[in-house]
Amino acid sequence: MKILMVFTSHDILGNTGRKTGFWLEEGAAPYYVFRDAGFDLTLASPKGGQPPVDPKSDLPENQTPAMTRFKQDEAAQKVFATTKKLSEVRSDDFDAIFYPGGHGPMWDLVDNPDSIKLIESFYNARKPVAAVCHAPAVLHRVTYQGAPIVKGKRVTGFTNGEEEEVQLTKVVPFLVEDELKRLGGLYEKKGNWEIFAITDGRLITGQNPASSTAGAQALVKLLNSAAASATAA
Repeated sequence: MKILMVFTSHDILGNTGRKTGFWLEEGAAPYYVFRDAGFDLTLASPKGGQPPVDPKSDLPENQTPAMTRFKQDEAAQKVFATTKKLSEVRSDDFDAIFYPGGHGPMWDLVDNPDSIKLIESFYNARKPVAAVCHAPAVLHRVTYQGAPIVKGKRVTGFTNGEEEEVQLTKVVPFLVEDELKRLGGLYEKKGNWEIFAITDGRLITGQNPASSTAGAQALVKLLNSAAASATAA
């Protein structure tokens, strides 16, 4: 089975002058969940090459076992440093798509035509789509059968309360929680920074960085279940 992971190429945090990118845990933890499950991985980003890491995600207080493993894994680091260009990948070559978050995607993936087309192509082909933390924002212009893809679906994503805690509610283009609700998503959440992931059909969303492992595990479960059903049939 093959999973496409799509990363941001954006490294500027709005008009703050600060750096952003993808949240390292949200890249590293799912990467190992998928690898350890025996899946083939391809990484892509709008510009290709090394996606920027949010410096805050690598602070001492944010370290996790997956990040430690990643920093000792030269092969994994090389994979991350050589992402393909998003415009060059096709849904036909994969079984599922997964978007790690961080604030970067809020600027270069939410309205990216290649990303929108890719997600719609996966979903129309009955393949799972997964996104965690800020990455559910990439769904906001994605449609399915003429309606927003999240309409009537149980979804989660970075909460207004979490955005307030990191003091970026006035910096991001929009609030993930508000946007998912506006589009008709059946938005759910737990307390700030609690682990929470939802699977509704073939759409998987996770609330925050801590939920990236749970989101990835949910995708593995969905793919394995689909494979078992296909074998049984």
